[in-house]
Amino acid sequence: MQYEPPATGLRPPLRDETPPMPEFVLYNAPQSTCSQRVRFVLNAKGLPFEEHKLDLFAGDQLKPDYLAINPNGVVPALVHEGVPIIDSAVIIEYLDELKPDVAPLRPKGLKDIAAMRSLMRFIDEVPTPAIRVPSYNLAFLPHFQKMTEAEFQALADSKPLRREFLLTMGRTGFPQAEMDGAMGRLARGVARMDETIRASGGPWLMGGGITLADVAVMPVIVRMDDINLATMWDDKPAVARWFELIRAEPAYQPTYYPGSLLTEKYPHLREQLKAG
Repeated sequence: MQYEPPATGLRPPLRDETPPMPEFVLYNAPQSTCSQRVRFVLNAKGLPFEEHKLDLFAGDQLKPDYLAINPNGVVPALVHEGVPIIDSAVIIEYLDELKPDVAPLRPKGLKDIAAMRSLMRFIDEVPTPAIRVPSYNLAFLPHFQKMTEAEFQALADSKPLRREFLLTMGRTGFPQAEMDGAMGRLARGVARMDETIRASGGPWLMGGGITLADVAVMPVIVRMDDINLATMWDDKPAVARWFELIRAEPAYQPTYYPGSLLTEKYPHLREQLKAG
């Protein structure tokens, strides 16, 4: 006789009901400028991903499970088929090389690719770190001021890539000289964008098509606009046009979902900017 299971109303367990691991898992923070780069490329390429939003003030990026993925203790980190890829500039190039035929983000010529990478290096060394200075002074300082000196020192010591930056800021904010230097570097970044767009013929940095260089600088310009620094390109229509174009890209809205802007996360900042 053929065995018949008892009529319990329960189906027999399947051998393996574990859901398949997603191909892409992104660990990031909504307001993180580096995270925004990666979200943009994932969205542009139409690559579904599982998103883990880390609370940076709660120290999620310093927990052992995350440090096992990214020992630098910063966001973002992308896990592709179980293998961590870290550093936003590396991640966005990795994704473009992985899916080169879908929304390509690199020029075709080798020399043009080299020029793009040189421009990305400038972006990562000048405007990208510069935008952190006004961002931290405006948005994050109240949080640090609530800490004791020992707590703040412990926080700084726990961040291998941000320790000196945080200690320079301290619990009283960056000094005026540091703010002036950051503003100068941001102005240089905007001027370099303007020169590059005009030299290439635009409307993008490298000419007629959007590239990884545009994605790399995008979060800096978005952040500048968010914290009332858009006046820096009032006399640079090429940059203003570039900003319009990137905001019209299909990948922009899903990248900047609600809560991604600094003024959305910190209401005190919005009121402070209005008053100022």
